[in-house]
Amino acid sequence: MSDLPISDLPMSDLPMTNALELSVSELSAALKRTVEDRFGFVRVRGEISNYRGPHSSGHAYFSLKDQSARIDAVIWKGVFAKLKVKPQEGLEVIATGKVTTYPGKSTYQIIVDALEPAGIGALMALVEERRRKLAAEGLFDEARKRLLPFLPLCIGVVTSPTGAVIRDILHRISERFPRHVLVWPVRVQGETAAAEIAAAIDGFNALPEHGPLPRPDVIIVARGGGSLEDLWSFNEEIVVRAAARSRVPLIAAVGHETDWTLIDHAADLRAPTPTAAAEKAVPVRGELAAALADLARRQMGAANRLLERRRSDFRALLRALPQSDSIFALRRQLLDNLESRLTGTRSKAYDRRHLGLARLSHRLAQQSPHAQLAGKTQHFNALEQRLKRWQAVGYEGSKQRVAHIEARLAIARTARVKLESERVGAARQRLHALASRMKNGFESRVTASRERMKSLEQLLGSLGYRQVLARGFALVRDHDGQPLRRAAGIADGARLDIEFADGHKPAIAGTQQDTTPSKRPASNGRRKREQGSLF
Repeated sequence: MSDLPISDLPMSDLPMTNALELSVSELSAALKRTVEDRFGFVRVRGEISNYRGPHSSGHAYFSLKDQSARIDAVIWKGVFAKLKVKPQEGLEVIATGKVTTYPGKSTYQIIVDALEPAGIGALMALVEERRRKLAAEGLFDEARKRLLPFLPLCIGVVTSPTGAVIRDILHRISERFPRHVLVWPVRVQGETAAAEIAAAIDGFNALPEHGPLPRPDVIIVARGGGSLEDLWSFNEEIVVRAAARSRVPLIAAVGHETDWTLIDHAADLRAPTPTAAAEKAVPVRGELAAALADLARRQMGAANRLLERRRSDFRALLRALPQSDSIFALRRQLLDNLESRLTGTRSKAYDRRHLGLARLSHRLAQQSPHAQLAGKTQHFNALEQRLKRWQAVGYEGSKQRVAHIEARLAIARTARVKLESERVGAARQRLHALASRMKNGFESRVTASRERMKSLEQLLGSLGYRQVLARGFALVRDHDGQPLRRAAGIADGARLDIEFADGHKPAIAGTQQDTTPSKRPASNGRRKREQGSLF
């Protein structure tokens, strides 16, 4: 009874659980949904570490850390291009985004949608780092800065059209010296401000010099005062580079007297206020008129004095000059001598030219087109004869080479066919041999398997429980057909099934009878009635 196989054991003996089985991908997806639902929008402050710059795909990867923890961060390509503050190693920032997981490494990370420096100290450090970088490129060199025109015909202003700055500039220009003013309206604060300011500077430079909309002679980039964050657009690298490459002289008038931005270093002139920029762009018309009148008066006096001095000098020179006859007599004699020499030289030159012309005429007759054509004709006839001879010789040689190659190809083809026939015959022989070996091996394998099956059947007949029943034992099962091994586990009155070697018998479990012999022997009928119970 104790030698039953495991498959015959009751199912209640095996461990059972109601837990749902999940694949690794399902578990990772569930964790990802949980994290994203719980942390859909977060703002994290930390220091940028292990910054690897934009990847070849355009994405940027880094970590945010503090004193005791760190989290991986990623900025997608589209978001990275729109960031006002680019990530840098060691910069303390505030990152805005959502937390998600990366199933490939079983880690969590933050997808950054916005990035800003953490506090004024970080902004100042970023401005200083950017200033050193641009200064190293030579954008702030004094040698590249140009002088402003004294009296520009047209002034371009890059500023907000709704603020007080543009009104102050226009009022100051009209008060000092009215000029034509072109206003390029831009935002001076916000995410798109830097791009608009740079586009305005480049747009003024792109205007044609004599077009319907004239190109300004000077550009004023102006904004009122504000905090460092408010003036941050004028510290952007795109604005500084636009100011540095401007071909039109540029005045930077950003903030108040104490406010300094990076565009102030790149501009040709820095004005402390927008009003001061207008004053530096044009002079005062009244002062200019007074200065011009004073200069005209001084010029008239100087011209009169110069004219009087020239008159005195001319009178002195007239007294020192010789008479006209003595001046021209020597020149006339020199002219007569030159005329005599010229006549003799002209005759000699004429003779030399005539002789040279005769020699050239003889050489030209030898090099005439008719003579050259006759020579070329004879040369071409000789070449034609040589070509015909070489053509005949070449045709015969080619014909012999073709015949030789044809004979070699026929021999090679015959040898190739013979070699392939031999290889095919050998392959067929190997195939027949392998087929015979496979047939013999298959039959041997089938025979061995049959012998093994017979041995297993004999072993089953020797070790099976039915052989045990044939020796006089019985197998007791409950009403469910499960084997019973101990009498203690059988309740009184339980229905039983007893299997013998020749069949099954039902039975009912009862109390165990006293086997002690009584003083009065039981009758045969009593023993027959008690024989119906095994217990």
